[in-house]
Amino acid sequence: MTPKTSRIVGRRSLATLVCGALATGGLAAAGVTTLEPGTASASSHREAPLISGQPQFDNTDVYAFVSPDKPDTTTLIANWIPFEEPAGGPNFFTFAEDAQYDLHIDNNGDAQGELVFRYTFETHVKNDKTFLYNTGPVESLDDPDLNITQTYDIELLQLKDQQLVKKTTYADDIPVAPSNVGKASMPDYAKLRAQAVHELPGGATTFAGQADDPFFLDLRVFDLLYGGNLSEVGNDTLKEYNVNSVALQVPTDMIQESADQPIIGVWSTTQRKSASGEYRQVSRLGMPLVNEVVNPIKDKDKFNASAPWNDADFLQNVTNPELPKLIEAIYKIPAPKEPRNDLVDVFLKGVEGLNQPPHVRPSEMLRLNTSIKPAAKEKRLGVLDGDNAGFPNGRRLSDDVLDIALQVVEGELVGSKNDLGDAVDKNDQKFEAAFPYVAQPTSGSRGPLAKGTTGTNDVRNQIGDALQPAGGSTGTMDDTTLIAVSAASGAGGFLLVGTGLLWWRSRRRAY
Repeated sequence: MTPKTSRIVGRRSLATLVCGALATGGLAAAGVTTLEPGTASASSHREAPLISGQPQFDNTDVYAFVSPDKPDTTTLIANWIPFEEPAGGPNFFTFAEDAQYDLHIDNNGDAQGELVFRYTFETHVKNDKTFLYNTGPVESLDDPDLNITQTYDIELLQLKDQQLVKKTTYADDIPVAPSNVGKASMPDYAKLRAQAVHELPGGATTFAGQADDPFFLDLRVFDLLYGGNLSEVGNDTLKEYNVNSVALQVPTDMIQESADQPIIGVWSTTQRKSASGEYRQVSRLGMPLVNEVVNPIKDKDKFNASAPWNDADFLQNVTNPELPKLIEAIYKIPAPKEPRNDLVDVFLKGVEGLNQPPHVRPSEMLRLNTSIKPAAKEKRLGVLDGDNAGFPNGRRLSDDVLDIALQVVEGELVGSKNDLGDAVDKNDQKFEAAFPYVAQPTSGSRGPLAKGTTGTNDVRNQIGDALQPAGGSTGTMDDTTLIAVSAASGAGGFLLVGTGLLWWRSRRRAY
């Protein structure tokens, strides 16, 4: 692969076709991803019939990269629960308790996992007599006002020939960063995020909690591939949506086979507990976009339940892909000749001389050469633009995988030079410079305050005390439901609840 220095090379006919559609949007020529793997809702958002109805188990994206600020470590990130609306209460977003969230590592290219980091979660409710996720402003992960919390354990499974050799408890009872309910509820969310980052023995670090969805793209590909005239491009469909994220940073020598064989394969799965008590795999994700626009509907659920070892079952979907034919039908761009062995190399084996392990068994997973150091300045097109630390060598948060994958699918590696894309070139929020790198989640109160308000009403500070009053009853009332909270500027107030008139003391907090 060589760096790309020109736009729409060899695609003048496409430029002519769409110049009118692009003129008003100011997009680069051919600025449509024209579908592109990203379908269904992002890298793996609602991509298969069964998993689309089970969002807690739906793995949306996987990332693997050498840590830019700690190059002797590798960071793995996996996300779940697509399209989290920030204000989607009162039941905000938790990991499932009846699930095993697994990060798999194949460190010898045999399409089998040698290491599995398994995350399992437990939910804790302080007060089930309120509908509130939090009963007051939350200042720490152990704040009594954080009514619903989660903790998690990590197990490290070591495997050989798909058989368990050893299981170790790697972390225990680690707190999860909560959903970002809003500014009144969580006035300093960055503090909560920081408290959810935990160092583990041996130099590893873990995080689990809500984050901004890091995948960026225009998803309006389903309206007959961006309207059939490239008029529907340039809007980040996932802007201001959140996901639940798991991030793990580990010493690289812990996960690679050896310094002489530094290439690892990474994928994630979700197992759901059945009524009989057995765990069955319901979601799988490695390379982005595969189960969206490579696999047809008949194979999507099967793929989610399968393992890389059996990926020969899906080989024809890669060698004879549907997407180029759709693009040719609508935009008259000739589809590359089949069979597409170039796609087999990139998506199933790794690029020879870059991230293809010796004696590789073709299978779908992210492949990362951990010996390649992070780029001083990342390029969004990764390897296509000469940045060998980027996709498809692993996947960084800033890699524009939709544009990269589309260009490759349209024949970039077999002489059909193109510069296709969806005109969404970066995430709407800036990624962080240190672990866990994902951006903070969008707040549930992301909109403006109502007219005439200042956001300083002290009532919100006192709800928690009202629900669990410190004082006793000073009178009685007849069958009164919860009516109001009196929040005078003094140190206390009255609450009408049930059949009692309770006096309580407020807590004043600074913002």
